[in-house]
Amino acid sequence: MITVRPSPVHDTLLFSQPCDDLDTLDAHIAFLGIPFGAAYDQFAVSSEQSKGPDAIRRATDRIVRGLDHYDFDIGGTLLNGQPVRMADCGNVAGHPSDPRIHQNNAEQAVRKILKAGAMPIILGGDHSTPIPIFKALEELGKPVILIQIDAHLDWRKEINGEVEGLSSPIRRASEMAHIGEIFQIGLRASGSARTEEYEAALAYGSHLIPASEVHDQGMAAILDRIPDGANYYLTIDADGMDPSLMPAVLGPAFGGLLYPQMLTLIHGLVKKGRVLGMDIVEIAPERDQNRRTVIAAGRFIFNLIGAAVRANYFNRA
Repeated sequence: MITVRPSPVHDTLLFSQPCDDLDTLDAHIAFLGIPFGAAYDQFAVSSEQSKGPDAIRRATDRIVRGLDHYDFDIGGTLLNGQPVRMADCGNVAGHPSDPRIHQNNAEQAVRKILKAGAMPIILGGDHSTPIPIFKALEELGKPVILIQIDAHLDWRKEINGEVEGLSSPIRRASEMAHIGEIFQIGLRASGSARTEEYEAALAYGSHLIPASEVHDQGMAAILDRIPDGANYYLTIDADGMDPSLMPAVLGPAFGGLLYPQMLTLIHGLVKKGRVLGMDIVEIAPERDQNRRTVIAAGRFIFNLIGAAVRANYFNRA
């Protein structure tokens, strides 16, 4: 059994029901926290971002006042009167003596969610936390288009011998047979990537889309470049947004994506094909201001669910 730490019902995301046993999961949508990733040194094992999942949960009453409240972003209530079941599966547990146990537990937890037929919505953690998710998507047996929102390329081979750290998730994804096209949206400034990583991304055929291109052309034009009728997975690094929207990040970069652009992307992807799931990572709650970052993160999740409900994603009993 995969160990998770359950959330009390009043601490669950979007007033969902708690689930502490993934083997009995019965839900259309499953929230899961993955607080820890693959650290580059001993001091980064427990990072500021490890507090992100619970901080997002605690902002639920500001993300939506209640499931019966009308919301103008989606044109109605979240679940639109449909019998859609949401479960909060708590946070993936690990072991202090072996960080790899946490990563393996994360992968197996997401696989269980997918086997149960639920849409995984993951709360990170640093940006190494999606690597186990990418691996688990193999469970679906279908090709996946990866949509990354980020200021940074995340294509490093390794750092300090660690190949699954926060600077490497997209390179690791590119090595997986079930991952096809990759769209990297919001790129700007400089991160950990060297010229070699940039050239490797180009050689793979990754679509590198700077934030300035989104501002100049509009998000709808970017959506037009993404194939229709495909399966998409959305990974969102909070620093992909402008720090005026999401200030609680370790690497703020000016000129990032804005809230209306993100809603255009999320609603557009849902209409184009099938969004298999999403994650939101790299939030350092102690750096937040008026909880703007965690509320924005929750609103992205809220809009994905609201759009998916209206697209009849969850029409099974």
